[in-house]
Amino acid sequence: MKSKVLITGASGFVGFHLTELAALSQFEVHAAVRKSSKVEDIEPFVDKFVYPNFESVADLKALLELHKYDYIIHAAALTRAKSEDELIKVNVGYSLNLLRAAFSAAINLKRFIFVGSLAAIGPIAFNASLPIDESNAYKPVTAYGRSKRQAEEAILAEFAHAPISIIRPTAVYGPKEKDLYVLFKTLNAGLDAYIGDNPQKLSFIYVKDLAQVILNACLLDNGPAQIYNITDGNSYGRYEMADIFQAVLAKKAFRIHLPLWLVKKVAQGFEFAYRNSANIPVLYPERLNELTAENWICNIDKAKERLNFKPNFDLKAGLSETLNWYKKNKWL
Repeated sequence: MKSKVLITGASGFVGFHLTELAALSQFEVHAAVRKSSKVEDIEPFVDKFVYPNFESVADLKALLELHKYDYIIHAAALTRAKSEDELIKVNVGYSLNLLRAAFSAAINLKRFIFVGSLAAIGPIAFNASLPIDESNAYKPVTAYGRSKRQAEEAILAEFAHAPISIIRPTAVYGPKEKDLYVLFKTLNAGLDAYIGDNPQKLSFIYVKDLAQVILNACLLDNGPAQIYNITDGNSYGRYEMADIFQAVLAKKAFRIHLPLWLVKKVAQGFEFAYRNSANIPVLYPERLNELTAENWICNIDKAKERLNFKPNFDLKAGLSETLNWYKKNKWL
C-alpha cells in the first residue's frame, strides 16, 4: 500500500514540484488547494484534491481523520500581502490550526513537514566569520520573515516533542518560478541592473533539490522537532546569476548600478500606486532589505547528515535547466 501524503499549497511553484516528485516516488498524493486554484498542471500527479478550511481546527481534524495521512507537507504560505496582519493570519495562524488538527486527530501521522524560509533568520554581515546555521538568532528583515519567525517560534513552543521537520530554504528558483523570472525578463531585455555597489554573498536552491530534501525529511527524519537550513551549499557573488543567464542564452546585457536612494524612491512610488489595489508590486520598500542584504550563506551539514541531502544542482546547472524551460515554454 502506498504511503499517503497531504501537500498544502500544491498548486504553487514549490507545490507543483513537490506534487510531481511525490507521485513519481510512489506516494498517494492528496493536494490541498483553493477551489479557485488552477490545477491543470498538477492533475496528472494528484490522486485526490481536497479543500481544507484552515480557519477551523475541527474541520481540519475531520478531513485528516477521513483520509488518515501518513505525512503532511505544509508548503502553503503568503510571501507578501497588503498588511503584516494578513501574513501572520495565514503563515502563523493557519499553520498552527493545521498542526493542532494533525496532532489531535486519530491518525498515525509519521511526520509533519513545515516549509519555512531562511527569511525567518535573515542575513548576516558580509565579513561574518561563520555561515548561517540552525543556531543563529532570529533577525528577519521583512514582514514575511517575521511571520515565518513567529510561526517557527509558535511551533517549537507548542510542538517541540512532536515529529516535525522545519525546512528553511534560501532563495528558490526553477521552472515556473515568477519572482526571479522578473529579473530574467529584465536581462532578456538587455538590462543587467543592481542596487548599489556593495558586494554580496548569495545562496540559492534549485526547486528539484528542495523537493527531494522535503521528501527525504518525510522518510528519514525521526524524533522530535528539527530545523534544517537548505541551500545548494555554495556561495555566489552578486553577478553570477546574470553571467550564467548571458552564457546560457547567448545574450548580452548592459550592466548598471542604480543608487539605493533612487531605487527606494521607485519602490515607494510602487507602494503608493498599488495602495488601493488588491495586487502587490514585486518591488516595495521593505523588499529592499532582502535584495540588498550582504550575506545569505549557510552551513547545510545538518541536512546532509540527517536527511541524506545531496544537492544535484549548483547554480549553473539549475539555472541552465530553468532558462531552457522558460525559453521552451515561451516565457522568454
